[in-house]
Amino acid sequence: MKICIYGAGAIGGYMAVMLQRAGAEVSVIARGDHLKAMQARGLKLLVDGQELTASLTATQNPADLGPQDYVIVALKAHQAWESAEAFKPLLGRDTAVVTAQNGVPWWYFYGLPTPHGDTRLASVDPGNRQWQAIGPERIIGCTVYPATEITEPGVVRHIYGNQFGLGEPNRTESPRVARLAEAMTAGGLKPRLYEDIRDDIWLKLWGNLCFNPISALTHATLDVIATEPGTRALARAMMVEAEQIGLKFGARFRVGVDRRIDGAAGVGAHRTSMLQDLDKGRALEIDALLTSVQEMGRIAEIETPHIDAVLALVQQMARVKGLYPTFPQEVAPAPLRAIGQA
Repeated sequence: MKICIYGAGAIGGYMAVMLQRAGAEVSVIARGDHLKAMQARGLKLLVDGQELTASLTATQNPADLGPQDYVIVALKAHQAWESAEAFKPLLGRDTAVVTAQNGVPWWYFYGLPTPHGDTRLASVDPGNRQWQAIGPERIIGCTVYPATEITEPGVVRHIYGNQFGLGEPNRTESPRVARLAEAMTAGGLKPRLYEDIRDDIWLKLWGNLCFNPISALTHATLDVIATEPGTRALARAMMVEAEQIGLKFGARFRVGVDRRIDGAAGVGAHRTSMLQDLDKGRALEIDALLTSVQEMGRIAEIETPHIDAVLALVQQMARVKGLYPTFPQEVAPAPLRAIGQA
């Protein structure tokens, strides 16, 4: 089984080492000092008190690798969009592309038995770049729950968790998902197969769409946001709006809003990924987590006043700091007008 990890950062690097342990032929796409370190010394994973080192093919150029059985995309949404054309050398006739990313995926409506089944989301795939270059028929949806970090170039530290969600966009059971799940399990990962992977996408997105921007705006940790009355109420209102949108398009929420918030509070003094990116001066992943939900609300004709307000604030903050927009201006979606606005 040939597997390419496109974006071998913290999560991608973790998956690469664990999948190689299962006997897969793993290669990685990376860049910068992290790539140079992997090429020179291999990829080291610190996990469960062990140091595991994988010697694998690492390159910045997908043309070096040729067609794969699976390409696991561990890039942020805007990075994946930028790289869409570069995927082509990796794509054979039957190559599956696994989107191991946060937020609403660009293929979200593909395979849904609704009047919106061919809807394209401009907020996460402006110009239909990924839809055309990769094709939604290749996609396996994936949700990511482990926490990992790069401690130095070529070294990834696993913090906690080994769970992943997997599923076909068209809600079918497929041999390709089963084979991938078997390889992940053999490597020590814990995949869970979903009849509709969108249900799990919403469960994770539910927290990300409110906790991430609120943390970036306030610099508060997760436990504070989820327990301080004002920020908890705001997060809850945003989640209720999002739940209405998800339900409109057939998603099922297996836990309630307050239980989801309480679960976040239980994580403790965690700094969200958006707050970490802000601290490091990296582009903020706003569109996949928030703008996409706003866009889906417009499609569903559901008002999202709390999401709209927080989105406007975090966009403005990020623009001032030069960390947004993440898509080029010439293709970025035009700002959406509020319902009823002339």
